[in-house]
Amino acid sequence: MGRGPEPGAAPPRDRNQTLNVQAEATTVLAGDGDSSPSLDHPSAAATQGAQEVPAPAHAPPPRRSVIADYKEIGTDLWFARDLLHQLTLRDIRIRYKQAVMGFGWSVFMPIMVVLSGALVRFAMALVSGGRLDVADVAGLAVKALPWSFFVGTIGFATTCLTANMHLVSKVYFPREVLPLSATIAQCFDTLIGLATLALLLPFLGVRPSLALFWVPVLLLVLVLFTAAAALFLSCANLFFRDVKYIVQVMLTFGIFFTPVFFEPAMLGAKGSRIVMLNPLSPILEGMRLAIVEHHNLLVPIAETAKGGVVWDPMYLGYSALWGVGGLLIASLIFHRSEFIFAEYV
Repeated sequence: MGRGPEPGAAPPRDRNQTLNVQAEATTVLAGDGDSSPSLDHPSAAATQGAQEVPAPAHAPPPRRSVIADYKEIGTDLWFARDLLHQLTLRDIRIRYKQAVMGFGWSVFMPIMVVLSGALVRFAMALVSGGRLDVADVAGLAVKALPWSFFVGTIGFATTCLTANMHLVSKVYFPREVLPLSATIAQCFDTLIGLATLALLLPFLGVRPSLALFWVPVLLLVLVLFTAAAALFLSCANLFFRDVKYIVQVMLTFGIFFTPVFFEPAMLGAKGSRIVMLNPLSPILEGMRLAIVEHHNLLVPIAETAKGGVVWDPMYLGYSALWGVGGLLIASLIFHRSEFIFAEYV
C-alpha cells in the first residue's frame, strides 16, 4: 500500500504535483524494497556497512509548457468572467459611494495635470521670451488623460492582492481577475474623461480629422501595457511589501520623465531619443500628434530646429512590443506564482 503524506507536510499545490509526489513516493518505496540489502544475512549487512548505498534516481517532474499555461490562463479567465464583472462593479461602486464629487473624480486628476502643465509651460514661455499657445494647452489635455489612466490603475492594482487577502487565502479563483478588475474600473473613469475632453477640444481650436482613427490603436496599446504593469507589480508587492512605496515614488516623479508637460523634441536629438525609451512616451506623443496636429503616425517627422526627432513610426511599434510582450510575460509570471500566494498574504 502507498503511504500518505507525513504529518505537518505542506500539501501539493495542484493535481499534477500530487501525482508527481505519489509517483516519487512509489518509486522510493519500490527502490527501498528491491535494492536495500536484507539485514537477516551477515554478508549483506557487511556490504551495507562497507559501501554507501546510492539513493534511487528520480526523474524530474515534467514541466508544463508555456502554451499550456496560456491556455489555462485563458480558460480560467473565461470561466471567471462573471467574477471579473462583479469585482469591476465593486471597484467602481467603492470609488463613487458617498463621494462628494461623484463622477467629477474621473476628470479631477486630468484637470490638475493640465493646470500644473500649463503653469510649467507658461513659466518656460516667459523664460524663452515666447508665449503659451492654445495648442499647447490642448496637447497637455490630450496627454493628461492617458497619464491619469496609467497612474490611477497602477495605484489601485499594486495593492489589490494584499487588500483582498481574505479572498486570496481562503477562496480559489484565478487571481488575475483582481488586477484586471482594477484596470477595467479605471477604464470606466477614462471613458468619462474622454467624453469630457471631446466636448472641450473644439473650444481649444482642435478639429476632427482622419488621424483620429489612430486614437483607438494608441488606447489599446496603453491598456495592454498598463495591464501588464498591474499584473507584475501586484505580484511583486505580495512578495516584497515595500514595492508599493517604490511605486508611489515612481508615479509621483514619473511625470517629469514622461512627455506630459513637454514635447520630446524640446530636449534635442539625444534627449528626445532617451525620453522615448519610456514605453508611455510614444503613446502620449502619438495622442498629441494625432488629435492636435492631425498627423498620420505612419509618416515620420524628421527634425526640429533643435535637431530633435519629433516622431518615428518605430516608436509606436516599440510601445506595442512593450504592451503585448509585457502582458504575455507578466501574465505567465503571475500565473506560475499564484499557487503560493496564500503563503505570503
